[in-house]
Amino acid sequence: MKALLKKEFSLCLHPTAFVFLLFAAFVLVPNYPYELIFFFSGLSVFYISLAARENGDLAFTCSLPVKKRDVPLARIVAAVIFQCALLVLTALCIVVKQTTFPEAMLINLVGNSANLAFCGFGAILLGAFNLTFFPLHFSQPNKVGVPFAIALAVQFCLIGLMILIRHLPFYGPLVLPDPKYSGVKLAVLFAGLALYFAMTALSAWLSGKRFEQVDL
Repeated sequence: MKALLKKEFSLCLHPTAFVFLLFAAFVLVPNYPYELIFFFSGLSVFYISLAARENGDLAFTCSLPVKKRDVPLARIVAAVIFQCALLVLTALCIVVKQTTFPEAMLINLVGNSANLAFCGFGAILLGAFNLTFFPLHFSQPNKVGVPFAIALAVQFCLIGLMILIRHLPFYGPLVLPDPKYSGVKLAVLFAGLALYFAMTALSAWLSGKRFEQVDL
């Protein structure tokens, strides 16, 4: 697995994977749909998978002395590394915002406010992308656009739902800046992270199982 990960970072990585990490700073923009930050993470995975397909990466990798099931796992682990980095950078930008911006600018009138709960929602969006895109892609490795379009549709449906519930009365405590209602926000954060790792683990299992049946 270590060798496969090294191959992913040496031969498959696309520059957008690093560029889109900077989009964590979007939480500093007042009244912006911050959920879009996590769409760009999926877009970088799309570019990586597209470049790998054009370069014949999967056929090359399967010619090496590695387990076929580990090939999609390495791609997913590489994606998880960047997704976790994005969550950490987003959290750091949220800390900067909450310590430097006036309180009136901390409440987002468009979507979810940048706080602990938002990071949990972001983790759910990332997990949903992983669970949708990777199993579809590795069941038919030559197809990248269709799995991405389906994963994108799932993400945007979730984003629409998150923006919708943000305007419901019961959601009030999650709109406020930290540390107000920290207990509720931490519960949302940990639930989001748990769902992220559960969905990603299921994605890895499904992707490996389906890729083993693919004749390259």
